[in-house]
This record gives sequence, C-alpha cells and structure tokens, in this order.
Amino acid sequence: MTPSLVQPCPCDGETPYSACCGQWHGGLAAPTAEALMRSRYSAYKLGLEEYLLETWHPSTRPSSLGLSTQSPKPTWLGLSVKRHENPTPDTAIVEFVARLRMGGGSAERMHEVSRFVREDGRWYYVDGELS
Repeated sequence: MTPSLVQPCPCDGETPYSACCGQWHGGLAAPTAEALMRSRYSAYKLGLEEYLLETWHPSTRPSSLGLSTQSPKPTWLGLSVKRHENPTPDTAIVEFVARLRMGGGSAERMHEVSRFVREDGRWYYVDGELS
C-alpha cells in the first residue's frame, strides 16, 4: 500500500513521501545511488516488486522476487545509511543497515554493502554483500 503523498516517507520517517521516494516510485530517475537505495528500501516496505525489478541491473536481476507470496512477510522497521561513495562518476557503493522483523520473531538487522551503476542517466542496483 503506497502512503499518501503527505505521509512521512518509509526511508526516513520525516520527509514527505512526495518529496522523497514517491517521486522515484512515480518514474523520475533517482539522482544518486543513495536516493535509489532509499527508494528500494521503501519499495520493499510498500511491496512495490515491479519498481524493485526495474531498478535492478539487467545483468543480475532475478525474474521475480515473490513479495506477494513471501511468508512470513517482513515488517520493515527502519533504515540507516552508513556511507555513500562514488569510486567513479557512474559507479557507487552504499552501505546501510535495515531493521526488520520476520513474523512474530525478534527484530533483526540486515547490514549490506551494495554496488550501483549508472547507465543512460539512471542508477541501478547491481548486487550487495551482507555483513
């Protein structure tokens, strides 16, 4: 379920959705790899599988994610970006920690260092390494 445009964005809880991930989910190109990563976190929280697949680089993109059939479904609790680097103008690394709860279990942390590439003016998620 997509939040109203004035509700806080899932990626930070403060910025209105329309001024944050809502514009990228609506079709505009995210200006940085960090903005794309934040929008992907929000897309996971909102169940926007099509957006996640569209922003995944074709060389590593899965055919589907199965978000609608995933059981148990994660409850995404928050996001913290640790670093954002651009080794070249068209490559980036974003390190983040996402907090989530699976089913009724205890909260978990997903710590990932993700790689991104920019092609034709758009950033794409390539892959990530979990810590």
